[in-house]
Amino acid sequence: MSVARKTIDNRAYARLLSRLLPQPIRTDEELDRMTAELLRLDELEELGTASPAERKLAELLTVLMERYEDEHYPIATDAPPHERLAACMEHRGVSQADIARIIGSRSITSEILSGKREISKAAVKKLAERLRAPAELFI
Repeated sequence: MSVARKTIDNRAYARLLSRLLPQPIRTDEELDRMTAELLRLDELEELGTASPAERKLAELLTVLMERYEDEHYPIATDAPPHERLAACMEHRGVSQADIARIIGSRSITSEILSGKREISKAAVKKLAERLRAPAELFI
């Protein structure tokens, strides 16, 4: 069974690329610029208005950002999941309120970030998708 994919308009994608000019990230300022653009694209995705070209650009930006963050801001894999989530939030400029919107509860988010509550499987999946991070990071 094959999965149907939406065709990407190469011209639209080229326009997005020429406006943003994505390239390997070398500084925190470049990371901030790419983060802002990725957040804009994520908002379009949440609204259901992102085009296939915008989704493809978001994927590219995620790869570039992850590479830079892995090199410059490694997250200790021996840290507990709530500390890894906090580090990921800091690196990506995501607030506790943003996480609460993803998880669906401010109080649960607070308990998770304080280490009083484990991250549920459903929350892990949502966080990984929204933060574009491996699910294993939050387990």
